[in-house]
Amino acid sequence: MKGSTHRRCYCRDPKTGKPLGKKCPKLTSRKHGSYSIRQELSPREDGTRRSFSRAGYDSLKAAQADLDHIRSLVGLPDADDADGLAQIAELLEKVADEKAPLPGIEATRRRLSHGLDLTSRLTVGEWLDIWLAGKKGRQSAISRDESNIRVHLQPRIGHLRLDRLRVTHLSEAFEAIAEANVEIAEGNAARRKAFEDLAQIPWKGREPRARRKAMKAAIAEMEPYRRIVGPATRQRVRSTLRAALNAAIAQQLITFNPAAHVELEAGKRPKALVWTEERILHWKRTGEKPSPVMVWTPEHTGLFLDHVEEDRLYALFHLIAFRGLRRGEACGQKWTDTNLDAGLITVAKQLVVDGWEVYEDDPKTDAGARTIALDSDTVQGLRRHRAQQEKDRKEWESAWVETGRVFTKENGEMLHPANVTRRFIELYEEIGLPPVRLHDLRHGAATLAHAAGADLKDIQEMLGHSSITITADTYTSLLPEADLAIAEAAARLVPRARSTSEDTRPEANVQPGEADEPVPDDVDPSGDVREINSPSAHAPLTQTAPDEEPEAE
Repeated sequence: MKGSTHRRCYCRDPKTGKPLGKKCPKLTSRKHGSYSIRQELSPREDGTRRSFSRAGYDSLKAAQADLDHIRSLVGLPDADDADGLAQIAELLEKVADEKAPLPGIEATRRRLSHGLDLTSRLTVGEWLDIWLAGKKGRQSAISRDESNIRVHLQPRIGHLRLDRLRVTHLSEAFEAIAEANVEIAEGNAARRKAFEDLAQIPWKGREPRARRKAMKAAIAEMEPYRRIVGPATRQRVRSTLRAALNAAIAQQLITFNPAAHVELEAGKRPKALVWTEERILHWKRTGEKPSPVMVWTPEHTGLFLDHVEEDRLYALFHLIAFRGLRRGEACGQKWTDTNLDAGLITVAKQLVVDGWEVYEDDPKTDAGARTIALDSDTVQGLRRHRAQQEKDRKEWESAWVETGRVFTKENGEMLHPANVTRRFIELYEEIGLPPVRLHDLRHGAATLAHAAGADLKDIQEMLGHSSITITADTYTSLLPEADLAIAEAAARLVPRARSTSEDTRPEANVQPGEADEPVPDDVDPSGDVREINSPSAHAPLTQTAPDEEPEAE
C-alpha cells in the first residue's frame, strides 16, 4: 500500500487568508514548516478508502521512522488475511484519532496471533477472566482461584493495564488488603455487640418490640460477618495472580511477572497444641483458644467416643480419631474399598464441598490415595455400623438410595460433610469438652500415633501427606505424658555421683526394715490407695506408661 512523507507549513495568503500549502515560498528553507506522513490502509467493508495521517515532525528522519513503523504494522497480517488487515486498519485509525503513540510491533503481533482485540488495551481484570475461563484442574482449586480474583484482585488491580502492571501496584494492593483487616474486625465486633444487645431486650411489651424491630433493622444495614485476611490467605491470593501472569508470559502478552517479586509476610502453619488443664482454664476465663489448632488429650477423646457410641456416625468419628482420615475422605469412603476381614481400607475417593454443592473427587494429593490398617476396635465399630446400615436398607425398601458408601444418611443418601461437622460440634458441646474442629481429630490421630512410637514417615503415610515437612510442622504435638517420659529418659542418661531424688530422705527417718519392704503398685508409700485415672473405657487404649512398651510391640 502506498505511503509518503511531505513537508508543509501553515502560512496563509495575507489577502485571501487561505493556506498557502506547497506554494509557500519559505518552503525552500529546510527550517521552515514541518513534515507529515500518510499511509494507505485496507478499505472499509463498504469499499471506501481510509488512511493514516500524522503531522508535526521536526525532521524528515523522524517522519520516515514512523512511516516505516506503520508499514511494519500493516505488513503483520498475510495479504489474504482480510480480518487481520481490517483489525490493523481499525487500530491505526484509533491511534490517529486519539493522537496516541504508535503500538509496539511485537506486542501487536502477539495480540493478533492470539485473537485478542487490537483496539482495546487488555486490563488485568480482562486477562484474569480469560485465564480463569480456560483453567483446567480440580474444581476446588478453580473455585478458590475464582474467589481470590473476585474478592481481592479484581476490585484492586483489575482496572490496570496488563502490560503496565508493576510490583509497586501489587505492594499497594496487598497492603490495602492487610489494612482492611482492621475494618473487618471492627465491623464483626459491632455486629456481634448488636446481637448481644438484641438478646437483652425483652420479647413482650410494645416498647421492647419496637426496640427489637429497630435493632433488627440496624443489624440488617450492617456488613455481614467477614473473615480476616491473614498472611496465609494473602499468599494464596498472590499464588493465583502469579499463575495467571505466568500464563500471560507464555502467551507473550507480557515479559515480566511482578507477582513473583512482591514481598509478603510469610503464612506460617499454626502449631497444634494439646488441651491441658491450664489451657482449658484460660479458655474458660477468656473464651480464647491458645491456638487455632487444638488437640484433645486421650482422656478427652475417650470421653467423646463414649458419649457418641450410640450415634449413627460413631464409626466415622472413631475412624477419624484413630486413623486420621480427612472429613471428605471419611464421607466418601466406599464399601468396595473397605476390607474388614483384612482390617484394611483404601482411600480412593473424597467428597468435596464447593459452596454448598458436594461432588466426588480423587484424594487431595497423589499421596492421599493410600491403604490404611485398622485396629480391632475400629473394625468392630465398622461391623456394627454395616449391620445397622443393612437394617436401614430393609426398612426403606425401594426408597433406599444406593450410593455404596460406608457412611450415609438413614435412607442411603450421601452425607453432606458440613452437616457432619455440625453434628460433631453438637455432640462434644453436650458434655462440655473444650472446642476443637473435626479436622483436629486428624491432628489428634497423628499425636496419638506419635506418642505410641510411630515415626514421622509412618504418620506421613497414614495421613496421606505429600511432604514429611507438613507432618512434622503441623500434625504432631507431643502429649504431656510422652514429653515427660522423654525428659526423664534424657535425665537418666547422665551418670551422677549423688543419689536420685527418690532416695533423698535422711537415713535417720528410715525405720528398720522399711527399705526392704516391697510396696504394691496400687498403694502409695504413705499407705493410701492411689486413684486410677481412667475416666473413659477408650482412654487406656490410647496411651501406655512412659517406661513400658505396648503389648503389640
